[in-house]
Amino acid sequence: MINVIFICHGNICRSPMAEFLFKDMVKKKGVEDKFFIASAATSTEEIGNGVHYGTRRRLAAVDISVDGKRAVRLTKGDYAKYDYILGMEQVNVRNILRITGGDPQVKVSRLLDFSDRPRDIADPWYTGDFDTTYDDIMEGLEAFYDHLISEKLI
Repeated sequence: MINVIFICHGNICRSPMAEFLFKDMVKKKGVEDKFFIASAATSTEEIGNGVHYGTRRRLAAVDISVDGKRAVRLTKGDYAKYDYILGMEQVNVRNILRITGGDPQVKVSRLLDFSDRPRDIADPWYTGDFDTTYDDIMEGLEAFYDHLISEKLI
């Protein structure tokens, strides 16, 4: 089982988008039984709130539901639970490391660090551009999946 958690600031826009897109991707590839996939926040601002309407709308356009998802916060104990802790931007990574107390097993990175163009994924809460966020996340997820294949993990 490969345990993956996607992280952003509030767990209402980018990280749930990544969570549900990756769940859909691995299901379509017939390997969903090899994964446990989740998402969380580094802040407490949105805990308990549902997914942002912009993320809901963008995922609904590709027939993906996020019903029942509520924002949760990353915990120190999550470090032991997950094999990959993937932040959306460098600020997330810094906050992940603060919460987990470091990264001795090298589990933490940005999602787009797996791509040919490593970079941050902009927060659509501020930009309002959920389409670019979707495209960036898909680029990262495809590169991450390819990484797992190259490492012979799937």
